[in-house]
Amino acid sequence: MNVLLMMIPLSILLLLGAAMAFFWAANHDQFDDLESPGILPLLDTDDAAVDAEGTTRDVTRDAF
Repeated sequence: MNVLLMMIPLSILLLLGAAMAFFWAANHDQFDDLESPGILPLLDTDDAAVDAEGTTRDVTRDAF
């Protein structure tokens, strides 16, 4: 029973920390581009070029 007195506040603190980390990431635009990081390992380094915005595009083909 004494363990519950320690684990409940600890779990609440962990939940608050996770919520703060999520809202910090959302406010600092960490979730803006979710597609490009998954495509980057699939592109060849010779065929890929980076725009001024930081997104990759294929210079040899028109579309994927």
